[in-house]
Amino acid sequence: MNLEEKIHKAGNVAHMLRNAPQGPYVYPMRAEYTNWRDEQRAWKETAVLFDQSNHMTDIYFKGPDALRLMSDLGVNGFKNFGRNKAKQFIACNYDGYFVGDAILFAFEDDEFSLVGRPVAPNWAAFHAETGDYRVTVTRDERSIANDGRRLTFRFQLNGPATHKIVERAAGAPLPRIKFFAMGEFKIAGVPIRALNHTMVGVPGDEFTGLELVGPQEHSETVREALLAAGEEFGLRQGGARAYPATAIESGWLPAPVPAIYTGETMKPFRQWLSAEGFEANKSIGGSFVSDNIEDYYVTPWDLGYGRVIRFDHDFIGREALELMADQPHRRKVWLRWNDRDTAELITDSLFGSGPHTKYLEMPVSNYATGSYDKVLVDGRLVGISANAGYTVNVGGWSSLAMVDDSEAIDGREVTIVIGEENGGSAKPTVERHVQRHIRATLRTRPLV
Repeated sequence: MNLEEKIHKAGNVAHMLRNAPQGPYVYPMRAEYTNWRDEQRAWKETAVLFDQSNHMTDIYFKGPDALRLMSDLGVNGFKNFGRNKAKQFIACNYDGYFVGDAILFAFEDDEFSLVGRPVAPNWAAFHAETGDYRVTVTRDERSIANDGRRLTFRFQLNGPATHKIVERAAGAPLPRIKFFAMGEFKIAGVPIRALNHTMVGVPGDEFTGLELVGPQEHSETVREALLAAGEEFGLRQGGARAYPATAIESGWLPAPVPAIYTGETMKPFRQWLSAEGFEANKSIGGSFVSDNIEDYYVTPWDLGYGRVIRFDHDFIGREALELMADQPHRRKVWLRWNDRDTAELITDSLFGSGPHTKYLEMPVSNYATGSYDKVLVDGRLVGISANAGYTVNVGGWSSLAMVDDSEAIDGREVTIVIGEENGGSAKPTVERHVQRHIRATLRTRPLV
């Protein structure tokens, strides 16, 4: 069965996804190496090492038309893009709505890799396999889909001590690497490609974050060298509990509903996708509810990606995005939750005889693959809150949100509706509960 057939069998795709049994996105790594509070603190004060080798889909595209394929699909600009460069690849459907994002690595001028959650890599693989492109496609599935076998290791270091640690492990000065470019060097004799980008903090040439990629068979050699080099500088290993909180601090909205479930133009992709795949089984959670799946679709502007759109090449969705460009958009913002309201909500979710509010898991409280909680101003729906959790660096609970641009005012008090309607959906991660309104303060810049 494919995704298109599953949608027809379900009858309503919005209902199907709201009640899908899949919970939060899976990070197959050790939950904690020490404790998630100190692991969070490390990326702010010293450095943290995350093993990203297992949770992302990695698809390679090699051949003379590899760059043309990416340019035909990506809203990004591709002038001068080639070997040892990278970018946050953004793909839209034919109507200009967001399909997915991933990191695009250029290992050679004709060899690229898309790394991230499965949707964007699958979208590119679909076009590579069904379109007129001279490319070969090599899939390196996330470990839960391939019994743990990977082609490469991927270690992410974040924090102010990152440069010193990696330089010590390499045993030589690092090459100068521009932001979102890659450099090449060796650690313990193992060849490394290092991408300069950060998952938290301020990006730049100071190497507050480096993503190290190399052959999987040498992963433990490199890990041991990094840990030995980092001991002096307070390096900590980070686990699956701390890891997703990086997105809240940095401002990455990881799991909006991909705009693939409707429309004749997207039907071939739905028929290509398996009914057992990620897209067919991702779940939607939260207080925002609609029977129309298109009400969950978002644009690049909603996610803060308007700045990367380049109308200097033809790509899928270009005409629609050009028509949208001068229209009002939602804006990505941060919401700092009111401490008292949050504490009362947590208390009422656990203690007493009820009715109980929705339990907030710590440190990240997502209970579905994608979160959609209503954001209100004076009772009016002005946006959606997503990807919520606690970090020690914020000192409380916060979330990312997409709100109407006219409402994106620093210091504005908004209300978030926490919990699902009618006692909750059929997702196994959802206990019976009542909704609760909590106050939050809007910020247009990162909280830390």
